[in-house]
Amino acid sequence: MQRRQGRVNAGLLLLLYQISQIGIQNVPPVTLGVIALNVFLFLNPVRTLSEVCISVNEAIYKKNWQRLLLSPFHHADDWHLYYNMISMLWKGIMLEKKLKSIWFAYIIAVFSVLIGVVYVLLEFLLMEILDDPSYGMSCGVGFSGVLFALKVLNNHYNPGRVSTVLGLRISSKYACWVELVAIHFIAPG
Repeated sequence: MQRRQGRVNAGLLLLLYQISQIGIQNVPPVTLGVIALNVFLFLNPVRTLSEVCISVNEAIYKKNWQRLLLSPFHHADDWHLYYNMISMLWKGIMLEKKLKSIWFAYIIAVFSVLIGVVYVLLEFLLMEILDDPSYGMSCGVGFSGVLFALKVLNNHYNPGRVSTVLGLRISSKYACWVELVAIHFIAPG
């Protein structure tokens, strides 16, 4: 789980282009800060991906709890970063204006930690129920879990909307699930 070095980050360039199309002044401050933090840590990672990813083995057995804080803000490659931050951009614009910046920042902070906890618990349950130790070694990074939680929150605050996922019009209450499946097929792992 290591980034390829020495190549053009097309995903990062596309992200910056799309932010410029919206206008940086139109992006609420917490949303912009979260995107900036993720981009900064992509370009200047705290540690290698194998040292920040979250797993049952690292969190429970080795008690390496700092990974709960680090794993959401690191991404496997520039396209992983791009898809997550474009999603953050749209969800942040909608939710931060509705919830106000301080409350939105609190929600992002709580979701960032809780998603790692839920991930570890689910992997632990799968490992125990299926008696398959590979679930204990499965290691994850990225902001996708936080984005999924924000999507559910957005659906709560904006009921009855219709979303477009991969060109299909879907009720927003189901769109987050379709988006989750689509992400799995577009960017497995």
